[in-house]
Amino acid sequence: MSLPPIRPVTLAEIEAARERIAGVVLRTPLVKLDLGPGAPDVRLKLENLQPTNAYKIRGAVNAVAMLDDAARNKGVWTISAGNAGQGVAFAARAAGVPCKIVVIDTAPQTKIDRMRALGAELLLTPFERCWQALEEHAFPGMDGTLVHPFDDQNFITGHGSMGLEILEDCPAVTHVIASVGGGGLIAGVGSAIKAKRPDVKMLGAEPETAAPYALSLKEGHAMEFSAWQTSFVDGAGGRSVIQRMWERMRPVSDGAIVVSLEETRKAMRLMAEKARIISEGAGALPLAAALRGDLGPGPIVCVVSGGNIDLQKFCELVAM
Repeated sequence: MSLPPIRPVTLAEIEAARERIAGVVLRTPLVKLDLGPGAPDVRLKLENLQPTNAYKIRGAVNAVAMLDDAARNKGVWTISAGNAGQGVAFAARAAGVPCKIVVIDTAPQTKIDRMRALGAELLLTPFERCWQALEEHAFPGMDGTLVHPFDDQNFITGHGSMGLEILEDCPAVTHVIASVGGGGLIAGVGSAIKAKRPDVKMLGAEPETAAPYALSLKEGHAMEFSAWQTSFVDGAGGRSVIQRMWERMRPVSDGAIVVSLEETRKAMRLMAEKARIISEGAGALPLAAALRGDLGPGPIVCVVSGGNIDLQKFCELVAM
C-alpha cells in the first residue's frame, strides 16, 4: 500500500478543523489543580469530559467529515483499544456511515460496551496483530475506508484544536505534557503549540512498561521497546514508534518523561481526591510527569486524555 508522504500540520489546517468539529466536540475546561504552597502551577485539560470521554473524538470527527462520498459509501473501520474506536464510531454514526473496529482484546469492558452502543461492529484481536495492522494500514476482511487512529493527517489535525484552546486559556503556559501511545496526540497538539508559541515546551509522557518514544529520543531514531508489558495504562505506550509517527512527533516535541505505574496510580488518586476527576491510566501520565517537580513553577498544562476505565478497576487502583 502506498501511503501519502509525511508533511507538517499547518496552523491553517488546525484552525479549519476547529471550525469543522465545533458542533460536536466540546471546548473542554482547563482547571487549576491545587497542590498547596510551593508546588508548581499545574492545569488539567479535561478531555475526559468529551462526549466519548476521550480526546480522540477531535480527530475522528475531523477525519470522517473530510472523507469524500466514495470513501463514506464503503463504510469506515479503525483499530483501537477503545478511545479511537469510540471516536470513529461516534463520528460514523453521526454521518450515517457503517463502522467496523479491530479491537485490542485486552481493552476494558467499558470501552467495548461503549463502542457497541455506538453501533460499531467489533472484532476482538490480540495486541500483536493489532499493532501489525496499525503499521501496515490493513487487516484481512476490512474492505472499507481506514480511519487510522494516529497515522492520519486529518485525525492529527483535529487534535491540534486542543492546542489552540490551551494557548487561549493559559497564555503564560511554559510546558504542555501529553501521553504518547501511537503519537497522534502529541503530534497534533504540538503542531498547534509550536506554530503559535515555539518557546513552550511540548513533552510526552509514557509508562515505564511501554516507553518507546523516550527510548527513540535517546537513540535518535524510531525504536522498538523490547521490555513492553501490558498494564492498566491501556491507552498509551506502544511496542514501538512507527517511523512515520517519529517523523511527525520529533519536530514538534521537546522530550519525553517516563513514569512508574505507581506514580501513575497516585496521579489518578490525586485527581479524584482534589478535583473529583475520573481519569484512565493514560490520562494520568502527564500529571505523574509534572509531579516530578523538575519543570519549574509553570504553568504546566497536563492533558487528561480520557476517563474510560472500568469503575471497579478505577476504585481498586485509587484505593491502593
